[in-house]
Amino acid sequence: MTHAADRALIDRFLEMMAAEAGAAPNTVAAYRSDLTLASQALDGGLVDADADALAKLASGWSALSRSTVGRKSASLRRFFAFLVEEGHRVDDPGKALPRPGTARTLPKILSHADVDRLFAAIAERAARDPLDPNDLRLSALFELLYGSGLRATELVSLPRNAVHPDRPFLILRGKGGRERLVPISDRARAAVAVWRTYVAADRLWLFPSGKGHLSRIRLYQLVKAIAAEAGIPPDRVSPHVLRHAFATHLLAGGADLRALQSMLGHADIATTEIYTHVDSSRLVELVNTRHPLAACHLVDADAPAP
Repeated sequence: MTHAADRALIDRFLEMMAAEAGAAPNTVAAYRSDLTLASQALDGGLVDADADALAKLASGWSALSRSTVGRKSASLRRFFAFLVEEGHRVDDPGKALPRPGTARTLPKILSHADVDRLFAAIAERAARDPLDPNDLRLSALFELLYGSGLRATELVSLPRNAVHPDRPFLILRGKGGRERLVPISDRARAAVAVWRTYVAADRLWLFPSGKGHLSRIRLYQLVKAIAAEAGIPPDRVSPHVLRHAFATHLLAGGADLRALQSMLGHADIATTEIYTHVDSSRLVELVNTRHPLAACHLVDADAPAP
């Protein structure tokens, strides 16, 4: 059970995170879940918990993944730091919480051939007679996911007129309220223009659904369904995997890492560097063709001296 003191201070902490720290709604929701579960596990005594209580709480996380433990620990440490800053505690027991590290796993990868199969399946749908406008919507969604590297939340919440037919970019406000400029390909603008003719002029969203916009869950379902049609195991494909493909294929094509960081909206270049797992043969090719010494010929060791 979450006691009143815990609930009130959790609410105040989340208000601060949203208003002052600029935390995204998904981040706030994750913090709320972690803190509420912790309060319930401590029988409503989270605010007054000591280091021993937190250590005992963390011992129950042994079956969870390292990333989940890391998130829960981070949520609680930030909450206790807030309590100290606001004068609700004089000590910070957060040091008792585990720090499992931030080992990065390589993102799932789609090859160029996989992407071609996905778009071929979409094109086959769009060519059916009679035409289903939802297939045009699917085309616009995929062009923006793979062609611009949008996050799922950013994509489904695009305003109706966000993509202009005569402007090859849009400005998004992403994680942490940071703005970034996102390039929009000619293909994507054309697909969006066709789809938008089926969206009523009074609708707020480019991808409307009911009284709001298409949900992230529905987007995931659509992506996995077309993957199955394309003969690709659905568990290999998701909106985020398409974002990874956008980044990986751009980098493999010679894109600058800093430019890629800007397009993806990463605050830290280290996050972008995970995409440097490009094929080793591609790296060798880049050295042999782009390095200043590539044009120089090696001296034949068996050749007679001049």
